[in-house]
Amino acid sequence: MLKLSANLGLLWRERSLPEAMQAAAWAGFDATELHYPYDVPATTVKHALDESGLPLLNLNTTPGDQAGDFGLAAIPGREDEARAAIDQALAYAKTLGARSVHVLAGKALGQDARNAFIEALAYATEEAEAARLNILIEPLNDRDVPGYFLTSLDDARDLLQTIAAPNLKIMYDCYHRQIMRGDHLEQIRAALNDIGHIQFAAVPDRGEPDQGEVNFRWLLPAIQDLGYGGWFGAEYRPRGTMNEGLSWMQDWRDAGLVA
Repeated sequence: MLKLSANLGLLWRERSLPEAMQAAAWAGFDATELHYPYDVPATTVKHALDESGLPLLNLNTTPGDQAGDFGLAAIPGREDEARAAIDQALAYAKTLGARSVHVLAGKALGQDARNAFIEALAYATEEAEAARLNILIEPLNDRDVPGYFLTSLDDARDLLQTIAAPNLKIMYDCYHRQIMRGDHLEQIRAALNDIGHIQFAAVPDRGEPDQGEVNFRWLLPAIQDLGYGGWFGAEYRPRGTMNEGLSWMQDWRDAGLVA
């Protein structure tokens, strides 16, 4: 059976975060994920999580407060802001009992950016270890986020080798990887031990996973057959109303892919 998590950064955005957590539980998801929940007090979110009965897998560091920001950790000259964002995310994640924090790299290029990212991730992994949390990095596609520092799975794996922290893993997003390369099974086979979480959405429209370039009803079980035992995060933009678009889950349930 597939273990599915609902990314509430994109799903049920018309609802408050506590209401979205209840909706995810009612829909049959097994866990939740967040983007940037920091406008809602952590205690409020913790209460909603407890009521939903769903664990929280991960959340992102803040993208930053300047126009065009999409993370801070790889931007030379903003190291203090990057550490503050990491501290904020780790504290929030610890209160909620989350398992991982995704550190957003930001839009930057070159060796100075790589050095800044390595320094930030070394700090993040050390601080996360004390809280028994993992750190995730995610290679994005350069069409949706032009100028983002990390777009290559190979580069992400090189960073893991450089930092050599056991709690640093890769978030493999099938939507981003399809745009950049495709060939998911071979990519995941090679990087399986480095992957901490997998996300999915249709390509090219990032909608529900029931159409488009990738057959997820085939791909996700095939990834499990490789030995992946983790969660699959639904991180898509509904084409219409959220609940009407959930027919894909019933189809997968009827096919015996989810409980």
